Amino acid sequence: MERFQSKRLSLMGSAIFSEMAGWKEEVRSSGTDVIDLGIGSPDRPPSERVMQAMEQAVRKPEVYGYPTSEGSPAFRNAVARWYKHRFHVTLDPEREIVTLMGSQDGLAHLAMAITDPGDTVLVPDPGYPIYGASLVLAGVTPHFIPLREENDFLPKLEEIPQQIAQKAKFILLNYPSNPLSAVASYAFFEELVSYAKMHDLIIVHDLAYSEMAFDGFRPMSILEIEGAKEVAVEFHSLSKSFNMAGCRIAFMVGQPDVVKALRVLKSNIDYGVFLAVQEAGIAALEEDMEQGESAAGLYELRRDIVIEGLAAAGWNIPRPKATMFIWARIPEGWTSRQISREILYKAGVVVIPGDAFGQEGEGYVRIALVQEEAVLREAVRRIAVFLQTAKAQK
Repeated sequence: MERFQSKRLSLMGSAIFSEMAGWKEEVRSSGTDVIDLGIGSPDRPPSERVMQAMEQAVRKPEVYGYPTSEGSPAFRNAVARWYKHRFHVTLDPEREIVTLMGSQDGLAHLAMAITDPGDTVLVPDPGYPIYGASLVLAGVTPHFIPLREENDFLPKLEEIPQQIAQKAKFILLNYPSNPLSAVASYAFFEELVSYAKMHDLIIVHDLAYSEMAFDGFRPMSILEIEGAKEVAVEFHSLSKSFNMAGCRIAFMVGQPDVVKALRVLKSNIDYGVFLAVQEAGIAALEEDMEQGESAAGLYELRRDIVIEGLAAAGWNIPRPKATMFIWARIPEGWTSRQISREILYKAGVVVIPGDAFGQEGEGYVRIALVQEEAVLREAVRRIAVFLQTAKAQK
């Protein structure tokens, strides 16, 4: 036990990620060229316009003072314009938007702003690790909602015990989903808003992948549902859609009291996003409104390379409609951890075992589409050889 480590740290995150980091280092040290399809970090830079906006902004003396924790009026106004353009949702920049240092920053702190220790929160299983970690920080009890393939990875709201639903403070969901690459319909969001109103719940919707959808599918905002702003907030990030992961800029929008609570908490722990980064964010949103181009086409091509290549090797995986991930049911005879380890050690390719995202993730792996096409083809080739060899040995 670490002498200066709090007990809560032992409850945060999945030990699988630390274990896999050790595996990866061991394989690399043996001289193997490792192809990392693990972490979902975009492999391309922002557009030239965004980089120029940042370059110009950092030369302005006035950006070096403390920014406001809620975000500059200019950035919040740009967010409002973009939401109106993209989702036909009207937002009040003064009351319904808060700027964040990445959506993970906001997700990590929201429970501390709107719950008390001992409260209950509904969270998805499988789910992005910060969802559970944020509850540990807040001293909140999670009630895990299973998301299963037979239900299209949507929660069965009617199966949540009534006594749990009545005392829960919020429900956290994510569509399009990391790690599941699942999507949700208008009808589902209508049901979810009705459920939240019935049980006096806040809905926290993580919409980080709205601009990474394929085959003509266009993800929606939950705030498009009539009355949703009474019970819902939504996180959005510029990291994935605009290749700005290192800039750390995102926002939360929606229910004014929840926005205010997060603003108050953030005003006590940080001074907000560097103003030059906010100006780059404005450029990204304005460019998107003017040109309508997104990273979706790139990731659709990469998706097809992996799905078709693995299918040719006998590993048939449904074609996801969105995100930069493939959520793949593994061949029989393996656990998620076993096959991930073997693919790394024998093929030199990193994929993440599904149980890193919760117990319902057992039986799956997550593959991130974060390499150029030629590298993905090589990764698929290596995995195909691994599968053929493993099959021959059984």
